[in-house]
Amino acid sequence: MKNVTLRQLRVFVAAARHMHFGKAAQELHLTPPAVSMHIRELEHQVGLPLFERHGKTVSLTLTAEYLLVYARRVLSTLKDAEDALARFRGLQSGRLTIGMVSSAKYFMPRLLAMFREEHPHIEVRLVVANREQLAEQLQGSELDLAIMGRPPRELATRGEPFAAHPLGVVCAPDHPLMRGERKPASALAQFGFVIREAGSGTRSAMEEYLREWRVDPRIDMELASNETIKQMVMSGMGVSFLSLHGIGLELRNGLIGVPDVEGLPLVRSWQVVHTSAKVLSPSAEALRYFVLENGESYLAREFGSLHPMPAEPVSPSPAQAAAAERLRRAARQVPPARPAAPAAPSRRAGSAAPD
Repeated sequence: MKNVTLRQLRVFVAAARHMHFGKAAQELHLTPPAVSMHIRELEHQVGLPLFERHGKTVSLTLTAEYLLVYARRVLSTLKDAEDALARFRGLQSGRLTIGMVSSAKYFMPRLLAMFREEHPHIEVRLVVANREQLAEQLQGSELDLAIMGRPPRELATRGEPFAAHPLGVVCAPDHPLMRGERKPASALAQFGFVIREAGSGTRSAMEEYLREWRVDPRIDMELASNETIKQMVMSGMGVSFLSLHGIGLELRNGLIGVPDVEGLPLVRSWQVVHTSAKVLSPSAEALRYFVLENGESYLAREFGSLHPMPAEPVSPSPAQAAAAERLRRAARQVPPARPAAPAAPSRRAGSAAPD
């Protein structure tokens, strides 16, 4: 294996992560034939097949599973060396790989654009995945930082909250849940749900809420795409439980509703996460600091008018109460000691103030 290249290892790791050559090609900005070529060359160097082909999908052979451990270790060591050398170069240049859960894609690209305005020579690559997949990539040192709700418990990580994150039930504007006064949590049991896949942070938050309020709704469909779920909800195919930061456009245009339901919104926090053992490069430190300093105020400006806080939150925990107070300040536009957080959800479709 003395002639194996780093490019071949990167292609192999990406293909093993996605179990799909086309998706690996998209991530690496290559063509699918180029990915296949690199895999064939690596298999020639190894002397054994690495993937079993099943039409358009692939699976790892036992040889590949062993090689994957060492390939990730090699690439992780190389990345650590790059980060160490970057400290000698300072912040003039650098390369970052940032992971984020899909709900964060509604605000994080804009924050990154603001960051690039201050640091134009830092190259940023985005990886969108669910919470479980990001945990695997953090463990393999494939990410510098991750933006998610809760840090993975199975890893030694450092998670720093930078803004409140409201989640809640969403439905079509003319759905029965939108009629009348506040609905008890038990009312959700009579409607079919379209939910996120297992392993996503949104799914975990929903299951936590349903357990706490002892609700057992009917699950009609499970999907891995927030956008597809929103289309299903808007068409009246069911209700869902989503991040309220992901429905700003639909709320502004009266296409989706956030019903007033007992125990909601469920207020969590957005966090910037990295592994505890990882020494961040100067560029990663700069982005971490930028998100912590600017994330909360940006989300308040973008979403605060859409999600006014109710006067009396329902039985909040101490952490939720603190987050809710920040949301109320943001909604009233009273400048706190730190930038205001995004407010909790709107109670009716189309009730948002215009930008």
